[in-house]
Amino acid sequence: MIVVTGATGNVGRELVSLLTAAGEQVTAVSRRPAPLPEGARLGQADLAEPDGLKAAFDGADALFLLVAGPDAQAILDAAKAGGIRRVVLLSSQGAGTRPHVYPHPVAFEEAVRGSGLDWTILRPGGFDSNAFAWAEPIRAHGIAAAPFGDVGLPTIDPADIAAVAAAVLREDGHSGRTYELTGPQAVTPRERAAAIGEALGTEVRFVEQTREEARAQMLQFMPEPVVEGTLAILGTPTAAEQQVSPDVERILGRAPRAFADWAARNIAAFR
Repeated sequence: MIVVTGATGNVGRELVSLLTAAGEQVTAVSRRPAPLPEGARLGQADLAEPDGLKAAFDGADALFLLVAGPDAQAILDAAKAGGIRRVVLLSSQGAGTRPHVYPHPVAFEEAVRGSGLDWTILRPGGFDSNAFAWAEPIRAHGIAAAPFGDVGLPTIDPADIAAVAAAVLREDGHSGRTYELTGPQAVTPRERAAAIGEALGTEVRFVEQTREEARAQMLQFMPEPVVEGTLAILGTPTAAEQQVSPDVERILGRAPRAFADWAARNIAAFR
């Protein structure tokens, strides 16, 4: 059995569907009840409370783990006590490129590497689904606003992250590996807005924010160090942060999906 944490999120929801479609028995861990596909059972629990994970972990042999909760070691200890032998960690590209800005994923990576379990670490860059932040302003005003409108990054479709995770959880040969996950090419915010407009069949006007405008908006839901790190990646990315990784194609045997594909599949959110 495979335990999927964050089972109702952009990656976890798709991962549960892929695993159950492949015939795997899945425990979908979430803080709240949610509809699940056949073959999955709900494990209602919170990674911030590792003592409550025992029922979800018992009898499982693999774990898909988010960076969530304050104590990675306690989560991994509960996993080992439940019989889990393999862990796949969804970390962040920033753990490698800006570890001083992202200490939380760095701490989880260190705990996973020292856990004694078979481990694999996934480090995606920005998610295509971050464009959902534009859904309301596009529906209401036909506008998408972001800073650094002409700086491109190879953002990734969460469905591709889920597909990689499913392969790594089910196949041998990935133990001790860290995979960098990106989309097929760098795309600017201006180009992402245009792709959504093309899928809608109407123009979406891109409005470039100043750094300070974007910072003020982000501070409403992100801590200041993460805001500063995120703005640095968006505005002055390193060569590593702009590089297209071959890892998705190596694992899946196909190229990662383009942002335009993500936009077309999710266009109902912007109508």
